[in-house]
Amino acid sequence: MAKEAIIVSACLLGIRSRYNGEEAVSEEVSLLSRKYELIPVCPELLGGLSVPRPPAEILGGRVIDKEGADVTANFILGAEKTAEIAERHGCSQAVLKARSPSCGAGVIYDGTFSGKRISGNGITADRLLSLGINIVSEDNLNGLR
Repeated sequence: MAKEAIIVSACLLGIRSRYNGEEAVSEEVSLLSRKYELIPVCPELLGGLSVPRPPAEILGGRVIDKEGADVTANFILGAEKTAEIAERHGCSQAVLKARSPSCGAGVIYDGTFSGKRISGNGITADRLLSLGINIVSEDNLNGLR
């Protein structure tokens, strides 16, 4: 019997795709491969951004990097490409990087680059939620069905 495919933020699987060129590897997420087929994605790379890149946060419905550039279009493109990948693989769940302006689910940074957190979703998380995909972060894996 085939494993259920789930979208996973690439950085959680050890791929150096984060803004600072690092990964955020999670052993717990990696262990999910025992039960699921893990489909790694980085919406920001899919949207045409590079590694490294300036950090970005959502402010007033736009994604602005720390240098002041509006990168909203890149984030939207990455979200759309991630949604296409999820649909192609029949994914009904995703494990996304907590607090990311792409992948954050429920909590993101407030757009001031101060480390303050607010309620909200990243651009990709919102897009996947609009498709009915169950989203959890690496901090809440027990939310997987």
